Amino acid sequence: MNQNAPPKFKAASKPAPLSRDDRKSLIKQVLIVFFGFLSVGLPLPPISLYMHDQLGFSAGVIGLAIGLQSVVTVLTRHRAGTLSDHHGARYAIRLGLPLSALAGLFYLLAAVAPLPAEGKLTLLLIGRVALGFGESLFITGAMSWCIGRLGPHRTGLVMSWQGIAMYSAIGLGAPIGLAVYASIGFAGVGVLAAISPLIALGIAYAIPDVPVSGSTERTPFYKVIGLIWRSGTVLFLATIPFAGITGFLALTYAERGWSGAGIALAAFSTGFIVVRLVGSHLPDQFGGARVAMTSLAIEALGQALIWLSTSPMLALLGALVTGIGFSLIFPSMGVEATRRVPIEQRGRAVANFIAFFDLAIGLTAPAVGYAAGVFGYGATFVIGAVAAICALVLAATG
Repeated sequence: MNQNAPPKFKAASKPAPLSRDDRKSLIKQVLIVFFGFLSVGLPLPPISLYMHDQLGFSAGVIGLAIGLQSVVTVLTRHRAGTLSDHHGARYAIRLGLPLSALAGLFYLLAAVAPLPAEGKLTLLLIGRVALGFGESLFITGAMSWCIGRLGPHRTGLVMSWQGIAMYSAIGLGAPIGLAVYASIGFAGVGVLAAISPLIALGIAYAIPDVPVSGSTERTPFYKVIGLIWRSGTVLFLATIPFAGITGFLALTYAERGWSGAGIALAAFSTGFIVVRLVGSHLPDQFGGARVAMTSLAIEALGQALIWLSTSPMLALLGALVTGIGFSLIFPSMGVEATRRVPIEQRGRAVANFIAFFDLAIGLTAPAVGYAAGVFGYGATFVIGAVAAICALVLAATG
């Protein structure tokens, strides 16, 4: 028997309800992720406006500044997982949140310092780098800590709820950031972006750590990727429809002369959140691969509905169905990824798995944008449907 082979997965019955202490632990970690991730969501729209309207930079430079954070996040995921495995998940959280707060201070300094536009840009870029590494650390630490505290059999539940926290922080952070920018300027955005991770840090200091393996062996990147690549690739492909909807659904509505794109986006979000709330236990109960295959089929159907839609109502239905399908893919494949690695590599597995999501977000927009420029915005959803079907085949043959 191959001693290195991952254990065969056997779908369990529905896990027992969380104890009171476990519920408190989950709530604390969800709040850490929410307040920490506000530092990501809050400044996104204001940075674009500030750089364009007040500093006079082009769209290309603005895109560089915004995208730099994601690049740093991807490049530091493995390192964040290694720190979490060697020093404890709480160590990674306590290191990542101050770095995220530091980003807000650099935004504040860029707003108030008497520097030329190029100097202010330098400060903004330093802040984006700090935020990229900070996010990598505290998200990896929070997920690793919660899985270690509640048990690997609740991996899907943990990833579902922490995903809700991340999604909510983005959804709420953007309008809050815009409101603050409109009322008191970019300096106010910087202050708020610095405070929110510090709130999360205060919560983090009230939690105990979970035991680490004690192993300080440096695991090569390729070995971890070799264990999780299939789950990560399924996540990568499944994220393409999500990125397509968030980036190009409104443009598709405009191209077809329809109104109501905002309602369709709200329908997508509603489907996503409702399924997460009522179905977070499903990957743990029935197995990640089985839930992912069903979800991917639903996601592909939603993309096809948008592509073939002849009315805004049909496109809205497609957006809703896509949100329902996409909702549980991240926690489902997270279950599959983490079960394939030994406990002492859990942090690295979580970190590198999330990096597939980061890559999909970073690469989809330019690639799909090019295709849409050639074939029209409807091509976005053909690509999304094909990606979901390819993910389904990959999940089914794993």
